[in-house]
Amino acid sequence: MTEMDLGELRSELRKAVRGEVAFDVTARALTTMDASNYRRVPLGVVAPRDADDVAAALSVCSRLRVPVVARGGGTSIAGQATGTGVVLDFTRHMNRIVSLDAQARTAVVQPGVVLDRLQEAAAPHGLRFGPDPSTHSRCTLGGMIGNNSCGSHSVAWGTTADSVRELSVVTARGEFLSPGRSWSGAPEGLRALVEGELGRLRTGFPDLPRRISGYALDALLPEKGADVARSFCGSEGTLGVLTEAVVALVEAPRARALAVLAYADESAAAEAAAGLLPHRPLTVEGMAADLVRADAGLPRGGAWLFVETGGGTAAEARARADAIVRAADVVDSLVVTDPAGQRALWRVREDASGTATRMPDGTEAWPGWEDCAVPPARLGPYLRDFRGLLTSHGLRGTPYGHFGDGCIHVRIDFDLLSSQGIGRFRRFSEELAELVVAHGGSLSGEHGDGQARAELLPKMYGEEMVALFERAKSVWDPDGLLNPGMLVRPAALDENLRFTVLPREPVDVAFGYPHDGGDFSAAVRRCVGVAKCRTETAGPGSGVMCPSFRATGEEEHSTRGRARLLHEMLAGEVVTDGWASTEVRDALDLCLSCKGCRSDCPVGVDMATYKAEFLHHHYEGRRRPAAHYTMGWLPVWLATVSRLRLAGPVNFLASVRPLAAVAKRLGGIAPEREIPRVAGETFTRWWGRRARAQARRETREGVESVEYEEHPDGGLPKTVILWPDTFTEYLSPSVGKAAARVLEAAGLRVLPWPPMGKGLLRVPVVGRWLRRRPTVGLRPLPGGTPGDGVPTVPNPPDVSRAAPHGRVCCGLTYVSTGQLDRARKVMRRTLDLLYPLGDPAFPGEDPPIIVLEPSCAAALRTDLPELLPDDPRAQRVASAVLTFAEALERHAPNWTPPRLDRPVVGQTHCHQHAILGDAPDRRLRTAAGLTGELSGGCCGLAGNFGFEKGHYEVSVACAEEQLLPAVREAGEEPVVLADGFSCRTQLEQLEQLGGRKGRHLAEVLAEGLDGPET
Repeated sequence: MTEMDLGELRSELRKAVRGEVAFDVTARALTTMDASNYRRVPLGVVAPRDADDVAAALSVCSRLRVPVVARGGGTSIAGQATGTGVVLDFTRHMNRIVSLDAQARTAVVQPGVVLDRLQEAAAPHGLRFGPDPSTHSRCTLGGMIGNNSCGSHSVAWGTTADSVRELSVVTARGEFLSPGRSWSGAPEGLRALVEGELGRLRTGFPDLPRRISGYALDALLPEKGADVARSFCGSEGTLGVLTEAVVALVEAPRARALAVLAYADESAAAEAAAGLLPHRPLTVEGMAADLVRADAGLPRGGAWLFVETGGGTAAEARARADAIVRAADVVDSLVVTDPAGQRALWRVREDASGTATRMPDGTEAWPGWEDCAVPPARLGPYLRDFRGLLTSHGLRGTPYGHFGDGCIHVRIDFDLLSSQGIGRFRRFSEELAELVVAHGGSLSGEHGDGQARAELLPKMYGEEMVALFERAKSVWDPDGLLNPGMLVRPAALDENLRFTVLPREPVDVAFGYPHDGGDFSAAVRRCVGVAKCRTETAGPGSGVMCPSFRATGEEEHSTRGRARLLHEMLAGEVVTDGWASTEVRDALDLCLSCKGCRSDCPVGVDMATYKAEFLHHHYEGRRRPAAHYTMGWLPVWLATVSRLRLAGPVNFLASVRPLAAVAKRLGGIAPEREIPRVAGETFTRWWGRRARAQARRETREGVESVEYEEHPDGGLPKTVILWPDTFTEYLSPSVGKAAARVLEAAGLRVLPWPPMGKGLLRVPVVGRWLRRRPTVGLRPLPGGTPGDGVPTVPNPPDVSRAAPHGRVCCGLTYVSTGQLDRARKVMRRTLDLLYPLGDPAFPGEDPPIIVLEPSCAAALRTDLPELLPDDPRAQRVASAVLTFAEALERHAPNWTPPRLDRPVVGQTHCHQHAILGDAPDRRLRTAAGLTGELSGGCCGLAGNFGFEKGHYEVSVACAEEQLLPAVREAGEEPVVLADGFSCRTQLEQLEQLGGRKGRHLAEVLAEGLDGPET
């Protein structure tokens, strides 16, 4: 299409449509791909407001001969949600539940309704929509109807087609139809076509519970009620554009139980699945050990069936599950009735669509043959033949899925980057299609044919039936404008592959990307489009990802959207200016760098790292935003204020509103924010003052050498390093003081790093204190005699090789603003300061480094070794880092914390959730009698993010999702826990809470200790 034609199309659409019409780079880049291997670049995107808008858009496109593809959540895995013409995006406006009739058990929905929203609306009436794909939190009803989706409960409630009663459709030529039963809503000519082919339609379709491939023309047979709505399901947007649907709901079991049946291997599980169907389970899902973490909590075995049962009561559901366990010949089993436990196990299964994209050795694996289906009784033999075919082609894959329906999902390690690999992909696809047909199966058992399988439909149906499909397509869409290339007259299965546009040589980058072979393109390829990041609302187990998407609802603010833009940046076709792209910069601007995607994304996309990488290149040699200089260099400014003893004047100036307003404007800080107050005394100054006071007391008492109490495990007490991170050091030293007190009460010897702001061992003023508290107490210092007697330390170690002066820093603020050269410089200086860790003069394991600020601990654990992958010291430091709770659990296992017996409320820090883990924290809270669960989500401040100008509203919206409601609803009694400085600051500054004060767990525990604070 020429620029003139494109301009006419854009102009005509904007005149005709009341919804958004977007032909810009960002809109096009976000819709080039779905969750498949394919990529097609659209001309533009239209977000219609109603059916009239749909008809208007189709009228313009029909007149100008422009193809149209309807798109919902974009989670299709066969390529059918991509197109080269105009994309109709139904997620923005046409996403309402129009009505719900509980008595009739029906609902009227628009195509953009996300399945979980319908389930939430139906639940109070004891109802639900039967089909539930693993993408239920983001897939739309329109997409489910287009693909005839199924999900794990299809053995009980069938496919989407089984739940559709009537549809509202607009044809490519603008005709409004209402497909239903008895030929209702059929386009002219369809009935005559069917009545002329009754014999072929009665004999040409395999009898399968999961036969999704091709058009369901057999639903139009008179003995099947001539159901035009049912025949429309699974047509992948090639016949008409759906604008509304009447769907049936089913009664939801009041109680459920989940039986996890363990088998020796995948074949045994597959053979057993069909035999369980007479017990009328709700699900029979299968997985092999290849896809399951060792700590997933499954019973011992090599493969598992997840069999869910329902009942009117918990006892009834449990009894049905127990009956299935007794009937099954299993290696081991587990029955779970607790809803939270069931959700945790189902997440293992649902995340398989993402985790399957990586082989155990990290090799990439791809969809393409994701959901073939065979008769359930043939599943065992089919899987054995399938495994044999993989082996013959030198390929690997891990089957899983709907064993009770004979439907198998699998991601295969195709090489889709080279011509040889693509050739093998084609040969394997052709042979697998023949294998599926030989077992009486369907090429698609759930997700449709799309481009991935449509070319091979003649192998399943024969040429004459496929010709009949083409004739049906022409009746509905005579001009062939609706989703061309899908189902009939298809594009070749090895065309339009999304990987072919990416650079073949690794891009020069700053981070090491150890899980992607150092290749940034491979890191970006991790996003396969399953779109778990597009979950609209948070709830139990929903994790952290992706707070900005939940605040804005915009695809470009999801992890997938940002990954798509980075993909297009590397491709250079749609986003043409590489690292200088303003479109990519703007999409990344609202990324909070929470790292939630690193743990919550099934394939481990790490958008915080990609954002830092992009900003590093984007601003190379260019002027940065003011916030990068103010908040990015925060450690420098705070150190300067401390060194010059300017905390008082700075705090005073920050309290004077006109002066603070000027400072915020110049510094790129949101005017709504208050500037945090700097502590009058830093943590390390406090520590030094306390140490000198102790030394003076010892001198007065004439102490020459100090006897130690024996550690409960024998030998000297464990020496731990308390890391003075920027936030603890300058802004909240009370956290460091409390932590030191608790750690000492637990019997640990605590050393701040570096002592009194100097190098590791250089403490010239406090010789006696040094003797009393060995600075490298990994093992007895020279002269110590652990054993039967009481060990002593008569002399300080030699400090001639001590580290240079300076402050340690994790580099977090430089990383989050993309100043990676500076970050590496700071990190190398820190490693030099910490070098005595590896000094041969002090052999032994590295001392534990306790980091109180979760974001700093996460930076040391991940960013440090990934930015300095060639420095072995980086990994040593990363391995030594512990959180406060981890240190107590690991190095003071016999210590009993003070019993506080108070409820708590608050939030698990997002970096703790994503990188560090919070299991030790939960156990420590339980031991201290701190009851209640912390919320998930994100505080919204996220370091510099919430302070930057233009981010305030999104920052508050993120906090309002879970954290603020949890604190508000809890009242005044519970302790508000917030280990992160940002989280505490957000709580204190937001007026909605009246300045509620959050506290670090160390502070809460310290208050419960006996004796005065030293």
